[in-house]
Amino acid sequence: MLQLLLFYKNPILHLSLASTLAFFLTFFRIPILFLFGIHSYIQPDNFNQNNGVRAAIRRPGNSGSAGSGIEGHQSLSSKTSAELRKRNKSKEKTDFDENKAQIFRLKLDQSHLQSRLFADQYGIAFTISVIAIACLLLVRFLGVSENSGFLESGVFIPILLTIIALGMWFLLLTKITFERSASRRSEKQLSVVFGVSGFFIGILIFSANVFPGILDFNFASIDGHGRLFIAALMGFLAAFLFIPAERNARSFWLGTDQLRCNLSMITCGWFTRTILYTSHILIIFVALLWISPLAEIFVNINNFSDGKRATSMSKVGNAEKLVGYIGLSRSDFNNFRCWCLLVSSLLQIFALRPNLQMYLNEALLSWYQRLHASKVPELDYSRAKVFLHNHYLCLVALQFLAPPVLVLLFLGFSQIDDRAFDSFPMLTSVLSSSALVKEVALFMAWWVTFLWALFSSVVLVLHRHCILYVS
Repeated sequence: MLQLLLFYKNPILHLSLASTLAFFLTFFRIPILFLFGIHSYIQPDNFNQNNGVRAAIRRPGNSGSAGSGIEGHQSLSSKTSAELRKRNKSKEKTDFDENKAQIFRLKLDQSHLQSRLFADQYGIAFTISVIAIACLLLVRFLGVSENSGFLESGVFIPILLTIIALGMWFLLLTKITFERSASRRSEKQLSVVFGVSGFFIGILIFSANVFPGILDFNFASIDGHGRLFIAALMGFLAAFLFIPAERNARSFWLGTDQLRCNLSMITCGWFTRTILYTSHILIIFVALLWISPLAEIFVNINNFSDGKRATSMSKVGNAEKLVGYIGLSRSDFNNFRCWCLLVSSLLQIFALRPNLQMYLNEALLSWYQRLHASKVPELDYSRAKVFLHNHYLCLVALQFLAPPVLVLLFLGFSQIDDRAFDSFPMLTSVLSSSALVKEVALFMAWWVTFLWALFSSVVLVLHRHCILYVS
């Protein structure tokens, strides 16, 4: 019995880890606790002063009975009380009821989060993704011996879990992208346009054999079916990552106070801003690491002896001497790129809560802008925006969680030993070899990062030039 357990120790460890994580994450509700404490906002139609609920933010003015005496009240007005009294002495009378313009800040707990749309799907996706990534890490730790069989190695468990997790994320991204009222019609139309463009770009890249010259990937042995499969994946990811990247860019715009509104209730603190800036810069850096002109700078391809090195370096200019003669070896540079992918994905996960908070604060900013737009503001739009942002919180959490999780799954998939894929003829029949499966997985991890960096950067540039704006 002991020999049998030792013989199948790897699959037993994988199953034990998967079942333990599944029980722990489900019993303690870790996916919901991950979002615990985020502040949402409610803008009711009527406000009853005797119901015990206190407004966190009120419209500046009416500094009498319910104004500054409420504990926790934070005024967003920069005017003094004397100026407010002068304004209240105006003889013009309006029909505006300030009680209907108040907004309430609500700290979300488990009961609130579980009532949100897509809360169950978020919990399942979170749990399965964590289990799959943990099993991929266990494979990296245990390794695969040359003489181990299909069942003895236990690698089939993380491979199956990764395939299940990837398929689940693809289905979820398809569903939430076309969810009614979750995004604008123009955003959905642009997603379709980018998806078709991504597919044809993939076909064009493989047909024109651009990879050896521009992208640092080895797809020389890929056939027609493999090219079509990769192009379809590229188009799918380009279609369904556009809306999450746009929302991420708007959250970055608000969190780093690019509007210069100087409202502490809307923007982030210095530490959170540092995470947002670092995450965005690192994603752009990682996306450029597989571009061949930049990759050549970091790789030392010098294989000459000292005499030949001096002769060859004397024939080129000072700038050209640096390329190919400094940097890392090819294997070390490949490991460095994988570590950069890992760190950038972890930073995105760390920035998920601030991005979600900025997504909710976007509705607060809309309320504040319309409240001060005119003497009798129209708050129906802001009331609907507050409701929708509160209602689709878990949907947006899925959109923000999808890119780093996809990168981690693809990256872990690319680190599995080549021999493990020989037992999965479905994969090798599409991509012809196990080495190509790993290369495609790494390419997909880079493609997700590249799309996220491209879409986010373009949206930020459009905001900077006032072509787009947060409202």
